Amino acid sequence: MNAEHKPSRSESITTFKARNMSLRSLQALCLASFFIADVRDGLGPFLGIFLTERHWQPDEVGFLMTAGGVAGLLATLPAGFITDTSKNKRALLAVLCVMITVSTLLIWFSQGDGIAAFSQIISGVCAAFVGPLITGITLGLTGQNGFSAQMGKNEAFNHAGNFLTALIGGGIAWYWGIDGIFLLMACTTVLTLCALLAIRNKDIDNNAARGLASSENQPIPSFSILTKNTALLVTGLTLLLFHLANAALLPMLSMRNAGITGAMNPGLYAAITVIISQAVMIPVALWVALRIERHGYWRLIMLALLLMPVRAAMAAATDTPLMMVPVQILDGVAAGILGVAVPGFIVKLLQGSGHVNAGQSVVMLMQGAGASLSPALTGTIAGRYSFSTAFSVLSVIALAALLVWWRYADLLMTHSAASPVKVVTD
Repeated sequence: MNAEHKPSRSESITTFKARNMSLRSLQALCLASFFIADVRDGLGPFLGIFLTERHWQPDEVGFLMTAGGVAGLLATLPAGFITDTSKNKRALLAVLCVMITVSTLLIWFSQGDGIAAFSQIISGVCAAFVGPLITGITLGLTGQNGFSAQMGKNEAFNHAGNFLTALIGGGIAWYWGIDGIFLLMACTTVLTLCALLAIRNKDIDNNAARGLASSENQPIPSFSILTKNTALLVTGLTLLLFHLANAALLPMLSMRNAGITGAMNPGLYAAITVIISQAVMIPVALWVALRIERHGYWRLIMLALLLMPVRAAMAAATDTPLMMVPVQILDGVAAGILGVAVPGFIVKLLQGSGHVNAGQSVVMLMQGAGASLSPALTGTIAGRYSFSTAFSVLSVIALAALLVWWRYADLLMTHSAASPVKVVTD
């Protein structure tokens, strides 16, 4: 009778070291998610305030944001495929963070149309890579089974980073002025680079990062395979409509406040809106990671979609500064759910396909199309009519997203279970 094999002391030490190194990389990934929150979005809601104080009009700001969004949109598909093929995702992400920061600093020194457009285009292109790279690194470190739990942690740290930088940014804007936000971004970039250096590139399994088993080595499939996946395209269309309604809401709230005589300090107002939503997103992201197996991806995403039309309608109802509190609480709940549930749903949908990050990029392309058009649409309506009218239109668009997700419930729920599913092309 063969005795049960017991690992030798040397084998146990090797296993312990491997697990310890992997744990270190996961912890560093959480820190990178924390600091990169401020880097990826550039000035975020502070951009509109910065330019409004320099006599830019709402429609001009809207079209500038759209220029950056369109540039990011064009880079989205290449970002997914490059992530799938990259052997050093950590270094690539570090270079992109530096490029975002340098391009954003340009607009601090000159607000000319050409410089501002160049700044937003470069930032948009580089930011398009951040999502797929974070997803790829996470999947490469954890594999399929640990992905959703780690993404929940990533999102919680990301929202905590947004919360803290918004808190600090609001204080800086109140005490020194909006220009201090540029220095804050430079500091968080340095800290992001330090966290990325702590992730061991050897710990990232590049096959697992594509949704394959470690032993597999399949070539990346053609783009046509992704376009035939109906569930993937429905998800993308739903998120396109959602972000068309959502992307411009917070910047336009800040711009509406900035245009009201005697209203709250614009920089402080923008910071408070971010602080509220990010504070809510942290527990929501952790909660979603723990509840996916029980409720399924479809139901959780449906809940997030239900909140958007309510949020936009509340913004349209009144310009009272205090109204932004419930508006941003709802934003925190919806974003906290989608930040964890959407990447996890796509990983489940494309498991074993070898093109998980390319599939993520397809959905990001579609939601990016909505996000890039949102500022121009909202800014135009607000400029010609009113902010209230613009927010009402956003509420209608959000209802359309909800209806699309509901219409294809049977197809999507097939793939929303926690157990692995095969790639389908219904």
